[in-house]
Amino acid sequence: MLVEPEVHRDDRGFFLETYSRRRYRDLGIEGEFVQDNHSHSSKGVLRGIHYQDMSAPMAKLVRCAAGAALDVAVDLRVGSRTFGKWYAVELSAMNGRQLFVPVGFGHALLVLSESADVEYKCTGYYDKTAEGVIAWDDPQIAIDWPDKHPTLSPRDAKGMSLNEYLSRPAFQAS
Repeated sequence: MLVEPEVHRDDRGFFLETYSRRRYRDLGIEGEFVQDNHSHSSKGVLRGIHYQDMSAPMAKLVRCAAGAALDVAVDLRVGSRTFGKWYAVELSAMNGRQLFVPVGFGHALLVLSESADVEYKCTGYYDKTAEGVIAWDDPQIAIDWPDKHPTLSPRDAKGMSLNEYLSRPAFQAS
């Protein structure tokens, strides 16, 4: 779900409300946020496609506090009519947009600016034993990345294919 907060701009800069429990609940974003994360990355860094399985499920509300990033959500719910489909949006400090990535979706980002600070609120705690990584360049998913040779962590470079994921899926459509 794309969220576009109201950004108040004037000659001093801007102000926006990055989270209001009441407003987000009214938009259909349920759950209690229990952890905030902040990543700083250089241009061309790609993080993801990450998820946590149902032993430690985690939804995320993602925003870019400085710079710009392409933020991507991938449906990993086997049996969903949108399984394996992706949605991408540019998040930046200037546009103030946020992306809500629900449980059952993988998440990835690619830094578009010289550097970017990405912050996200999480509905679950990080648990290394629950994490999974899908290959960023899986041809079945076919994300249209603007950078075909991103900088990856060793873990992200070894992400599993969607076919491998199907042999032991983390999520089922309800």
